[in-house]
Amino acid sequence: MRVLVLTGAGVSAESGIPTFRGKDGYWRNLDPTKLATPEAFARDPQLVWDWYRERRQGIRIARPNAAHEAIARLAQRRDEFLLVTQNVDDLHARAGVAAENMVQIHGDIFVTRCSRCDFERQDYEHEHEQEDQAVFGVREHVRALKAATCRRTPKCPECGALMRPGVVWFGEQLPRNELQRVENFLDGGACDLVIVAGTTATFGYIIDWALRASRGGAEIIEVNPEETSLSRFATRLVREPAAIALPRIVNELIA
Repeated sequence: MRVLVLTGAGVSAESGIPTFRGKDGYWRNLDPTKLATPEAFARDPQLVWDWYRERRQGIRIARPNAAHEAIARLAQRRDEFLLVTQNVDDLHARAGVAAENMVQIHGDIFVTRCSRCDFERQDYEHEHEQEDQAVFGVREHVRALKAATCRRTPKCPECGALMRPGVVWFGEQLPRNELQRVENFLDGGACDLVIVAGTTATFGYIIDWALRASRGGAEIIEVNPEETSLSRFATRLVREPAAIALPRIVNELIA
């Protein structure tokens, strides 16, 4: 069975991660859709970094929910499987979806990359190490020094330019390499099943990919408590949260 799964913010929201457009998405009374832009970073990089560091912290303490775990089980049971997620967190990976079976089309929040050159680094482990040192009794003045250092806007060690979070901001192009991975999967043949969960499908490419993947007559299952732009194209509508619906759907598929 060839399976394409598309997920959005609604899947991770059930792990306590606020959605951009949800009522809990605002930060310091600021609209996140106005912070996640190149213009906001150019205007106040420190403010943008403060927000992303807080988001990273929230993600680190979050745990994959039943939806993440169900998708991981499905990925492990299917030879031809691709997950395309709009989420920049690492919950799908922590649930067990292998990197070769997943595309983070909006980037990875734990990547820090240069705003000028090609340098980038994975910051997840580095930040864990800082937290562990604080937990295990580092002296107060050392912790304060580390915290002050952490709050600085990072500079690229290669060219000296400002570093930025490795995510796609509003108004930016999707990453070319990740787009190509999706295209390669779609060109590889029609899917037997398409699952779209936790996304409003506001961006047209979600609908386009779902329809292209199902061109051979595959079922499109939409999992979302509310109607979305994709709903009229779906062959099966499941009006439940992903953490409730996906375990049941996956159990049916692998039974």
